[in-house]
Amino acid sequence: MVALDLDACLEKLYNKQLLADCVLKEICERTKELLMNESNVVQISAPVTVVGDIHGQYYDLIEIFRIGGYCPDTNYLFLGDYVDRGLYSIETISLLTCLKLRYPERVQLVRGNHESRAVTQTYGFYAECLRKYGSANVWKYFTDMFDYLTLSVVIDNSIFCVHGGLSPTIHVLDQIKIIDRFKEIPHEGAMADLVWSDPDPDKEEFAISARGAGYTFGNLVVDRFLHLNNMDHILRAHQLCNAGYQVLFDDKLSTVWSAPNYCYRCGNLASILEVSVTGERFFNVFDAAPENDRVMDPNAAKDNKIEYFL
Repeated sequence: MVALDLDACLEKLYNKQLLADCVLKEICERTKELLMNESNVVQISAPVTVVGDIHGQYYDLIEIFRIGGYCPDTNYLFLGDYVDRGLYSIETISLLTCLKLRYPERVQLVRGNHESRAVTQTYGFYAECLRKYGSANVWKYFTDMFDYLTLSVVIDNSIFCVHGGLSPTIHVLDQIKIIDRFKEIPHEGAMADLVWSDPDPDKEEFAISARGAGYTFGNLVVDRFLHLNNMDHILRAHQLCNAGYQVLFDDKLSTVWSAPNYCYRCGNLASILEVSVTGERFFNVFDAAPENDRVMDPNAAKDNKIEYFL
């Protein structure tokens, strides 16, 4: 067993230094033990700052801490998609995992559709692990750990938080609680829907999604879910928003997007959502961190020959 000094690990990661393979193995093992005890629906209290997709944009994660406050002074809920597409997936997920281990009650990590073996083999994380560590070991440690991430969080019994959206097979929270989540994300079914689905302001009910997984869902679906579960709001990530966020269905659903200038080329803003003790929601909007312009890794960009579609 490797002796683990989490504060030393965090200091390295805040300076964008990679941790050793053996250290990451131990970190992932301990994180699995911690996450194993979490429900599929984790209950938390405000105040909390909610973060959407980050996608390996390490400098923008640091920007989030600059504007939102560092752990443990600020409570954070991260809604998934920590890896892929950006240049620094390893640094990003290593930092978030260490923060979860160091401050387990103040940091919540939800699973996104990119926290998956299949998706990360296509969109960059697997290739980055090979490039930076010379083997797939680190990719395996993290993707095994992803199987343990919770599927949803509820804030003060009133805000349902999930990566993607709703499912036609889920009406009440108890149906989420009985999902066997400790596995690769399936191609279909409730677990897939939670990480893949999207709201559609032009629809009322569920419809087939162009993503090829999950569904789109409309206002009647949202109204029914909130009514049955006695909640006020659905909060999710998963979709690029040029303004950094989007509010739909008469303020019953919000999308928070936290990767500015997505893929270093989209030019979009990003946001984090600050939920106060009284339940008020404030979108703190920000632009790409200046370090992205100064320190781009040309070799990484060159090797990362991925067709980025949104």
